[in-house]
Amino acid sequence: MESVKLIKGGSFTDTRGTLGFVNEFTFPGVKRFYQIVHPDVSVVRAWQGHKVEQKYFYVPKGKFALAWVAIDNWDQPRADLKAEYVILKEEEPAVLSIPPGYANGIKALEPGSVLMVYSDLDLQQSGEDRWSFDAGLWLDWNKI
Repeated sequence: MESVKLIKGGSFTDTRGTLGFVNEFTFPGVKRFYQIVHPDVSVVRAWQGHKVEQKYFYVPKGKFALAWVAIDNWDQPRADLKAEYVILKEEEPAVLSIPPGYANGIKALEPGSVLMVYSDLDLQQSGEDRWSFDAGLWLDWNKI
């Protein structure tokens, strides 16, 4: 199984403003994108899994915790699977690449945070490859 990758970027500031970039991200096979805005930091969107779909996450505003877990059995995954997470924030441009075979979850850590999501499947294909699991599994979101 391919591993989750954090593609780090950077920023440059001068008198004209700040330029944020993630030059190593090339939008490989991306067919669509969407934006998620979370005004409430208590909201958790978890867990959405995909056997086929590759997703990429970028935070242009605010801060998000993004978590992932490798799914062992799509019909009945173990409750003791190990989830990992990273904090993405606008001040440190980066793209998180989550390949097929994982479930992911998100939580805004600042009100009004914005998350951009890029997918290599169109909407119909993605809908046919969507697996949902209880948000209370694998990670204590209150400790993030």
